[in-house]
Amino acid sequence: MTERLADVSARIDGIRQLGAVVNAMKGIAAARANTARAELEAVDTYTATIAAAISDALGHANPAPPAETCGGQVDGGTGLLVFCAEQGFAGAFSERVLDSIKEDLATTSLFLIGTRGKSIAAARGLHPVWSAPMSSHTPGIPKLADRIAKAIYRALGEGRFERMDLIHAGWASGQPQVVRQVLLPVDLSDLPPPGATRPLTQLPTDALVNSLSGDYLHALVCKAALHAFAAENEARMEAMSAAGSQITRELGDFEATLRRVRQEAITAEIIELGTGAASARNAR
Repeated sequence: MTERLADVSARIDGIRQLGAVVNAMKGIAAARANTARAELEAVDTYTATIAAAISDALGHANPAPPAETCGGQVDGGTGLLVFCAEQGFAGAFSERVLDSIKEDLATTSLFLIGTRGKSIAAARGLHPVWSAPMSSHTPGIPKLADRIAKAIYRALGEGRFERMDLIHAGWASGQPQVVRQVLLPVDLSDLPPPGATRPLTQLPTDALVNSLSGDYLHALVCKAALHAFAAENEARMEAMSAAGSQITRELGDFEATLRRVRQEAITAEIIELGTGAASARNAR
């Protein structure tokens, strides 16, 4: 009985330590998600500003093509820039993202961001042509976007693809939502209408638009990375909340078992004492 009591107590201590770890991971994920959400509005605004600048630079001389042609397939191959999870304990976050592109993988060049996502992709027999770890903090995202942009331009120069789509997870209604959009060539249908007055410029329109397009690509990658970063940490918070609830239930079960074992031990001691006293009286 004593050994069983010690065993149950040890299990309770282990569960409490696990609960402390889970709470710490949930707190870290919450802090990172809150930081990312606070920065999303600024990045979204920056991206929209560059899009408006491109639209104004083009002016009314080059109207946006019909929406149905902007997202169409381009001969010469397609690339996919996919953002998955960097770390584990995020539920099926990476699996959902990879499931959304499984129909395209046979004919695409895969660029994959996220160490955990790369491991899951490898388990599925997927081997990206280029990969990189996701930044562990939001200040590192612009530098990551620089690396991604260089890899994309290098692959374009090698003729690997002529079109690239961007896939990342966002967070809505308490669930990750996979978002897909055209990254290259610039989807003119996504640009806002040009302003009523075309701005004065000192650069030729082609040179200005090319320069702004590079900035726009970088901004889109930063935006996607930040949304993916926030969504991963939101998913980790959900997973840790579920784990915390399970730990609470198990802790309650073991504490009830501990009380029962203690009561059984007390009852056994009382019986032994009573039996011993009766034997002593009989001996006299």
